[in-house]
Amino acid sequence: MKVSVCMITYGHEKYLQEAIEGVLIQECDFEVELIVANDGSPDGTDEIVKDIIANHPKGSWISYFKQQTNVGMMPNFIFALQQTKGKYIALCEGDDYWTDPLKLQKQVDFLEANPDYVLCFHKIKILKPNGELVNDFITKVPENYETQVDLATRGNYIHTPSVVFRNVIKEFPFEFALTPVGDYFLYMLVTEHGKIKYIDQEMAVYRYGVGIHSSLGVAKSVKNFHQAFVCLIGCTTNEEIKKIFYSRQQRLMDKFEMAIHNNYQKNYFLSNHVFFRSIKFLKNNLKNPAVIKKKLVSKF
Repeated sequence: MKVSVCMITYGHEKYLQEAIEGVLIQECDFEVELIVANDGSPDGTDEIVKDIIANHPKGSWISYFKQQTNVGMMPNFIFALQQTKGKYIALCEGDDYWTDPLKLQKQVDFLEANPDYVLCFHKIKILKPNGELVNDFITKVPENYETQVDLATRGNYIHTPSVVFRNVIKEFPFEFALTPVGDYFLYMLVTEHGKIKYIDQEMAVYRYGVGIHSSLGVAKSVKNFHQAFVCLIGCTTNEEIKKIFYSRQQRLMDKFEMAIHNNYQKNYFLSNHVFFRSIKFLKNNLKNPAVIKKKLVSKF
């Protein structure tokens, strides 16, 4: 087996067929398997996959697994990765889809010809909730992007449905199951073994506002990345990488503090809570103890 495509899905009934067909349209001179791991979706996912397997000319590509209960995104992702048999692994979640039938061939050809590269990704389009297809406004590939240090320093500039990487991880560290940001963590693990290549061609579509991370608020997003940084610091032995993530974690906390501050300023209820009004009163009257005493007497 040359390429294993790893597709996790939960609640993607409206999108899954398009995601699977994007894999089955691939034109390759090598064998491909599609691992579909359904995390116990309470919708029509089961019927959709089984119908494609039974009726599509390339249905034999698909190996389908359904969790009996909802085990969670990361356990399901790890399970799917452990089922792969290919020399290379490609990623596409059940709410995204591929558009270029030569996508896998192009990426595998590059990796085959360049053994010092371990991961290959490409440009994508973004599908907004209103149906508008636009250029990528989420990520920007930096000028220096090829090394693990670049990836650690500049954050995740790689979209999941664009990725093909060498199947080099034989055993995942326990922190991988704990991180809420699985794709970035995976890229950090993989890039311990080689460089990254970017192909400037649009070959996939990412659905904005559908997946878990694109629908999170600021506070939840900060919490997730804080947890991810803790896991990454815990599992890496590279001191330079540890320092980079520690610095990024500090900046993340500064961002979170500012977000909370801005929220307090804008939110009438919070800014007028007795605690905040008391702090404001004390700050304004520190030089006038008599006013403070009079206020306290009137209250108590």
